[in-house]
Amino acid sequence: MTHDLDTVRRLHVMAAGVRGARVAEHVLPAPFEEVWEAMSGLDFLPDLERIRILRTDGDRIEALARSKYGFRAHLRGYRRTGWCWLQSRFLIAGMAAAPTADGGATRIALTGGVRIPARAAVVPFGTLRELDEAARRLSSRVGGS
Repeated sequence: MTHDLDTVRRLHVMAAGVRGARVAEHVLPAPFEEVWEAMSGLDFLPDLERIRILRTDGDRIEALARSKYGFRAHLRGYRRTGWCWLQSRFLIAGMAAAPTADGGATRIALTGGVRIPARAAVVPFGTLRELDEAARRLSSRVGGS
């Protein structure tokens, strides 16, 4: 018997493997296509000043990010429709989106934070607040409340 996980559930599974990771899950009152288009640019994350996609190759993605605090990260990972997981030496960022059963809204999930080098762990302090803020910013871009 196989159980297919939607992208939001898959993000919960990935985050469960990272010590200290938190997941913020929200429902946005906008269609999946509109929400994912806004999410896939990655620029709704509140601590990012700038992100530049360097390269994509199929579902692989490489980007340079600069935080509003001046920190830089060279991120590598995967981005598929409804799913993105990126990490650098000091940062992890994951996001997922899936349409609700009626298709009129979109479930999103966000995780990430400052990574503890050489470990599958993030510093958990303040991350949930930042993830909730990212969801609010995203919601305002797609006409949500």
